[in-house]
Parts: sequence; C-alpha cells; structure tokens
Amino acid sequence: MKAKLGGVYLVACLTLAVGLGALADRAHAQAVEAAPDAPVIRTQSDAQSDAAIAERLRRIYGELDTLSVVRVRVAEGVVTLEGALSDRDDLARAEQIAQRVDGVVAVRNDIEASVDVGERVSPFLQKLTGLLRSAINATPLLLLGGLVLAGFVILGWWLASFNRFWRRLTPNPFVGDLLAQAIRVASVVVGFVLALNLVGATALMGTVLGGAGVIGLAIGFAVRDALENYISSIMLSLRQPFRANDHVVIDGQEGKVVRLTSRATVLMTLDGNHLRIPNTIVFKAVILNYTRNPERRLEFELGVDAEDDPEAAISTGVAALTALDFILAEPAPSGLIVAVGDSNIVLKFMAWINQADADFLKARSRSIRAAKMAVEAAGFTLPEPIYRLRVDQFPNLAAMDTARVTREADAPRPTRTVAAPDDGLSVRPDVHIDETIEAERRGASEEDLLSTERPIE
Repeated sequence: MKAKLGGVYLVACLTLAVGLGALADRAHAQAVEAAPDAPVIRTQSDAQSDAAIAERLRRIYGELDTLSVVRVRVAEGVVTLEGALSDRDDLARAEQIAQRVDGVVAVRNDIEASVDVGERVSPFLQKLTGLLRSAINATPLLLLGGLVLAGFVILGWWLASFNRFWRRLTPNPFVGDLLAQAIRVASVVVGFVLALNLVGATALMGTVLGGAGVIGLAIGFAVRDALENYISSIMLSLRQPFRANDHVVIDGQEGKVVRLTSRATVLMTLDGNHLRIPNTIVFKAVILNYTRNPERRLEFELGVDAEDDPEAAISTGVAALTALDFILAEPAPSGLIVAVGDSNIVLKFMAWINQADADFLKARSRSIRAAKMAVEAAGFTLPEPIYRLRVDQFPNLAAMDTARVTREADAPRPTRTVAAPDDGLSVRPDVHIDETIEAERRGASEEDLLSTERPIE
C-alpha cells in the first residue's frame, strides 16, 4: 500500500514540474514578443569600427564646452566614459549622447563629479561674464527704457500736481487727493511695463508683476483693518450721514460732530471732551441724529393715588403743559395710562418742542415741574409707600379705623392754586458747545471731509 502511495506521489511531482516548465517557456516567449525592438549585436566586431565610434564621440564632446574634458574608450562596441565634470546633469547628458551613436552596444559611465572649487566656480564666472557682456551690449536699450520710465513718472507727478483741478472734478478733497495718488501709481506702473517691453525682458516683467501681486496680497491681509477704515472714509465722504455740529449718537457715543477726517469722526461730547471714533465703526454703526428733525418729543411719567380719577389727572397735566410757551400746539400734548399698581396709577405725558428754540433737557425739566404742581394743586395725591396692618383680633380698633377711612373718603379734597412758572428758569438752548465747535473748525488745520454740497442720508 505504501509503495502505491509513493508511486502516485512521484507521478504527481513529475507532472507538476513539467507543467511549471511549460508555463516558464510560455512566459519567456511572451516577454520576448512584447519586448521592444533592440539593436542586434553583431557576431563580429573589428577595431576599425570601435575607433570610428571613439573618434565620433570625441568630436561631439569637443564641440560642447562642458563635455570637452570627457575621455572615450571603445572596445567590442562597449563605450567607456572617463573624466570629471562639475555638473551632474552633464554626466547624464554625456551618457545619453554615447547611447545614440550607431554601433554602440553598451555604455559604462565612469565620469566622476568634480569637487574642485576652481572647476565649480569657473562655469559660474563664465555665466556671469556672459551676462555682463549682454548687459553692456544692451546698454543703449537700457538707457532708452530708463528714459521712458522717467518720462512717465514725471508726467504722472505733473498731472497729479493740479490739486485744485482734481478736487473740483471730484466730490470732495479726500477723493481728489486719492485720484491724484492713483495717477502717480498708474504712471509708474505703465512706465515700468513699457520699459521692460522695450528692453525685451517680458519674462522678467511677468515675474515682477506676479511677485508684486503676491506681496500686495500679503500686505492687504496684514493691513486689512487700515484698508477697511480707508474705504469706510471714502464711503462716508461720498454719502454723508451727518453735518458739522449735528447732535448724534454713534455706537452708543453721544456728542456733536466736529469734523470727518480720513481716519476718524471727531465728536465733542456734551461735557466738552473730544471723542474720536474710527470711520470703520461709524460706517457700520446705527446713527441717531437729533438735529435732522428740529421737532422732538419729550415724555415723562407721574403717579397718582389708586383711588384718584386718572382721566381727570391727565386732563389737568395736559392743560398745564399746553400753557407752557415752549410746548408746541401742534402736535398737541397728550397723556395716557401706563400701568395700574397696588397703590398707584402711572400716567405718561408727552409733548413736542422745537429744539432750535428750547433745550430738550431744560424743557423736559420745566414740563415735569409744571405737570406735577398742577396735578397736586387739583387735589390729586402723588403715591407714597403704603403698608397695611391687619387688626382683626381687635374689633374696636378695626371699627375705629373703618370709621376714619369713611370720614376721609367723604371729606372734600382740598384744592390749591397752581404756582406761576418761574421766569428765571430759561429753556433756551445752550450755545457754548456750538460756539466752541465753530471756533475749532475755523482755526484747525486738519482736513474735513464734510461738505454742504454733498447729499446727506
């Protein structure tokens, strides 16, 4: 049984070996068929053909300055290259040239990379000498290109020097100066491009312009906030949201406008201090302008007792406001009930004034005084803190308190006469801040972009 198994195993091994051999032959045949056509190596070679190959390569290398030091030996069609070259690209170039010569079977590249300083520096000096020679030959063109560049620069500066013309042509002096600067920059760029085209350095021009674009992009990111503020200044000068001496609130900051510069908006606060707000904030901020509409509404609240008639109190207060000479008759003063509390009723009074004739804060103060005195004189009680005590366990005290409250409710309310307004309390506007701003605007040398000729938003 074991002999039979051994025979079967031997037959299987032989069959596998024959199959693998057939597969190897087939793969080799396919590789030969798929291989590209290669030069056929001749069975015979002579010294004459080897010498011709060597002589051919020597003449070729001799015509090339960087390969003239290469030594060539040829034996049986095998080319051996020797020598020392400073540039590694020249090593590969010499081998490629040898492989292209007819009759060459193989190339053995024994060329070494030279580390001699003299050999390394010599090609650089040759290139530098060639560049200097080219520059000397191109001197007339360089001079002409320089004259073209200088001419355009002078022309641009001369055109930009007409400040009055550009300021008259543009909406305001700031935009006029900006246009003049743009003309100067454009003259330099145009002159530089024409000079490079005249010299023939178009490749250099593309490199310079590309580098300038990258540098400009980097600078733009670096000074992004400054550029944003600059652009905001231009937009504010074109579409002005306020005039000089306007009473405004910008980003929560209140004051009167002194001037608009190329960097910031200058305000004078109501207590006389200077406040500079960057134009990028002004351009984005919500601006409240009190001066645009001279008519302004004032309002205040008064409270009366919960048991009083609120409509009668409103009529009394409105009549007192109407009697004030600085309160406008149209729109007429009015009042309304705001809220009803546990011990009081809150009333709101509203009236209109002309800010050109009356100061807002002074007028509001006088109005509150007049309404309060009138309401009190008519018998209405202004609320006070009230604390209620329960006295249920003392019946006699509770009965006495109930009787007292009943008597007070039935008793007539006392009436008082309304005091005449104090003529010494003037509501005329305070012009001190306005005079200070006007004096500063006349004497300051700082630029001002605000103009009455431009539209206001």
